[in-house]
Amino acid sequence: MSEQVKIYSEKTPQWYDIDRAKEVMNAYNTGAGSGQPADKFVAHSAVPAGTGSYRDFSYIAPDLPELIAENCVACMECVQNCPDSAIWGRVSKPEDLEAYLANVPEAGERDLLKAQFVQTTKFWKTYEKKKEKDANAPGGALFGIFIDPTKCKGCGECVVACGDHDALKMIKKTKDNLPNYFSIWDFYKNGPETPNEYVNPKLKVDIMLKDDANQYVGGAGSCMGCGEASVIRQLLAMTHEKVGHKYGITAATGCNTVYGSTYPYNPFRVPWMNSLFENAPTVAMGVRAHWDQIGKKDHVLWAFGGDGAMLDIGFQALSRMLTSGMNIKALVLDTQVYSNTGGQTSTGTFIGQNAKMSVHGKAVKGKWERRKEIANIAMMHPNVYVAQTIGPMTSHFYKCIERAIEFDGPALINVYTTCQPEHQVADDLSYTQAILAMESRAFPIFTYDPEAGDTIAERMSLQGNPSVKRDWHHKKTKEGEEIVDFLTFARTEGRFMKHFDKNGDPSDVLLESMHDRLLNWRLLQDLAGVTNEDWEAEKAAKKAKK
Repeated sequence: MSEQVKIYSEKTPQWYDIDRAKEVMNAYNTGAGSGQPADKFVAHSAVPAGTGSYRDFSYIAPDLPELIAENCVACMECVQNCPDSAIWGRVSKPEDLEAYLANVPEAGERDLLKAQFVQTTKFWKTYEKKKEKDANAPGGALFGIFIDPTKCKGCGECVVACGDHDALKMIKKTKDNLPNYFSIWDFYKNGPETPNEYVNPKLKVDIMLKDDANQYVGGAGSCMGCGEASVIRQLLAMTHEKVGHKYGITAATGCNTVYGSTYPYNPFRVPWMNSLFENAPTVAMGVRAHWDQIGKKDHVLWAFGGDGAMLDIGFQALSRMLTSGMNIKALVLDTQVYSNTGGQTSTGTFIGQNAKMSVHGKAVKGKWERRKEIANIAMMHPNVYVAQTIGPMTSHFYKCIERAIEFDGPALINVYTTCQPEHQVADDLSYTQAILAMESRAFPIFTYDPEAGDTIAERMSLQGNPSVKRDWHHKKTKEGEEIVDFLTFARTEGRFMKHFDKNGDPSDVLLESMHDRLLNWRLLQDLAGVTNEDWEAEKAAKKAKK
C-alpha cells in the first residue's frame, strides 16, 4: 500500500481494515463478483490507494510483448507510453546482477533473466568512456525491459512506440511462455533497483527508471491502449519527481474516474476525489483554500477532466478557477468527444465528426459547429500558464508539466488523448494518432508563459511543431516530400470515414473542417510572431491579381 494509505489508516483506525480490503480484492480476483458483503472502505465512499496493483489481467489478454534485447537502445519510449504501467526499465551493474543471480537455483531461470539485459550506448558505452577519464566514475551498466503479465492488456502500443528499433514484438500468450513472464517480473520486483548515478536528471524520460515514478500502478478498467491513461501516468511521475507525495487530485466524472475506481481497484497512489461532472475546478478551489489555511501551500493540486467537463459543460467552472489566481493546475484530457457517455459531441469536436448527437446523415453530415479551442481561451485569462501538448513527445510534455508545477498561479495543460473506441482507431495507435494530430495541425502544440515577456509573442512558443513557418507540415520521405494536412489525419480515423467517397475524395464539409484547422494554426502563428511563408505568398498573389 502507498504512504497515503498508511497515513490515512493512522488517522481513522476505527474503520480502516486493510486485511478486509485484501480479502475483497482476492475474492474479485478469484471470481467472487458482487455477491460478497461490502467492506468498510465502500461504506465511506473510499477505495484504498494503489489497490489496482492486486488486479490480474494475465488470464484475459491474449497477447504479450516480447523483448528482443539486442535491438533495445534504452530509449524508454515503451515505458513512457504504456497505458497500464505494465512495462518498466531497469539499469543494473554487472556485479549486482551476478550477485542476485547467484541465489537463483535454476540454471534455466538464470539464463532467462540474463537474456533480459543488454549493453546499450546510453548506459554502457557512455559510462565506460567516463570511467576511462575518471576512475571514480561509475562504469558501464546493463539495461533491461520487464513486462508485468498481470497488468498488460495486450494492446501493443509499446511495440508501436518502439518504432524502427524493433526491440519489441507481440506474441501469443501460452501456458508455456506465461510462467517465464512471471519469473522475469518477480526479478524486477525483488532485484536491485536502478542506482541513482544512472538516472540522468537532464533526461526527463529517466524519471521512469525510479520505482517511485509508479504513481499509477495499473489495474485500471480503461480500454486497451487508452490514450488518457498514458498521459496520466506521465503527469503523476513528473509531479512526484517535483514534490514527492505532496499533491492531490480533484477529478471530474468521466472515463478517468470510472476506470480509476473500478471497485475494488484504484490505480492511483495519490489521494484523489470525484465530484459532479462539471465541478472539478470548483471543488479544487475549495481544497486549495483549505490547504492554504492549514499550511499546505507547498502541496500541488491538479484538477482532471475531459474536454466535455472542462471546455464544454464545465467551462464556466474552469474559467472561474483560472480567473481566481489560485495555485491550481488543470489537466484537460482532450478526446474531442464525450467518451464516457458513448461518444457524444462536445464544443471540442471537429466539424464533420460523426458521433452521437451529431450523426452523419444525408441532410446533416456530422457536427457543423467549429471547435472551441480551450488553450487559446485560457491564454486570455490573467496570469495563467498554458500548454497544449501530447504525451508521445515526452520532452515537450514533461517540460510543460514541470513548468506548470513551478508556476505560482493557475495553469492549464491541454493534451490530445485518443479515444480508440469512439474514433474507431486500433488499440495500438494512441501513440501514432497523437503524433499525427500534432503534425497535421489538428492539434498544434504550444506553450504560453506569462513570465516570459510582456507581449503574447514573447510569452508564446510554437517550438516542437514541424514546418512551423508553413501552412502544413512538409515531411521528407524516401520518395521525396509529403504534405501532412488535416485530411491526412482524417483518413486514419473512423469518425470521418463517411466524408470520403469511393475514390477517396473528401466532402465539402470535411474541406471546411480542414480550413478551420488552417485558420486556427495561422492564428497561433500570428500570436506567436511566426511568419507563415505560405500565407505571405498567398497574400502577395492576391495583391498582384488585383
